[in-house]
Amino acid sequence: MSDTNGAQANGKSPSLNVLTQYIKDLSFESPNAPQVLRGQTNAPGINIGVNVGATPLAGADGDYDVKLSLNAKAGEGSNFLFHVELEYGGVFRLQNFPQEHILPVLFIECPRLLFPFARQVIADITRNAGFPPLMIDPIDFAQLFQQRMAEERAKSQVSLS
Repeated sequence: MSDTNGAQANGKSPSLNVLTQYIKDLSFESPNAPQVLRGQTNAPGINIGVNVGATPLAGADGDYDVKLSLNAKAGEGSNFLFHVELEYGGVFRLQNFPQEHILPVLFIECPRLLFPFARQVIADITRNAGFPPLMIDPIDFAQLFQQRMAEERAKSQVSLS
């Protein structure tokens, strides 16, 4: 139970700490380079995928490994420019959070903290590959979390039928 200033009944406020951040996997391919680097007159279609995963770390109570996976494909067919995949992670320590707040913190707040760094990695690698930097628009992790929870509820209802 929380009092009016947000402190928990045990007298301790919830805290979220970033212990480390890291690149787990990074892949970039542009098989049609250098030809695709010349003469681009139209902006290519870009498809971006986002996924978030979280797992508790063994032997570390309250520590979680949160992974933000981003992938972006620019162009299609003979106009294929590049494909970049990034799995960017962070280890977070959650203390004094009520149990019902753990999942929203892991799947909304933690990726929100990781996103600017992952976005910069994507921008840097696309620029270093000879393309304009790909600046991914901000992501609404709360909406993604709500969608995921709705999908999980739908799956559980189907399996109970």
